[in-house]
Amino acid sequence: MNSLEGHIKEVQVNGNLSLVTVALSDQILFKAIVIETPETASYLTPGHLVKVLFKETEVIIGRDIKHLISLQNQVRGVIRTIERGLLLSNIMINTPAGDISSIITTNALDQLSLEEELTVCAMVKTNEIMLSE
Repeated sequence: MNSLEGHIKEVQVNGNLSLVTVALSDQILFKAIVIETPETASYLTPGHLVKVLFKETEVIIGRDIKHLISLQNQVRGVIRTIERGLLLSNIMINTPAGDISSIITTNALDQLSLEEELTVCAMVKTNEIMLSE
């Protein structure tokens, strides 16, 4: 499980859902959809320290992205290590927000020609992020 720390910057509420913007650094923002509101979860307030959690299998790796996509959670980083498996490979990416681990198919690893020291973009869908105090 990936775990990055940040501070809540903004909370937008609609019904029982909140879109929470978390500042992982001065320039890196991640967004999460949670089934809570500031009324039901007191930690959903600007400035509150939270952990941003997401599974390694939910991290999408992009290389040389030159078009707009709907994934809002994007951070560039450098591949530090690759643990190549027969079917799946684990990639460790060093980013300004912290280290992010991604598990992708070895076939995708080969198709993207991923290697250590290569700069890539790690992306996570908003609905795949969990928040924790």
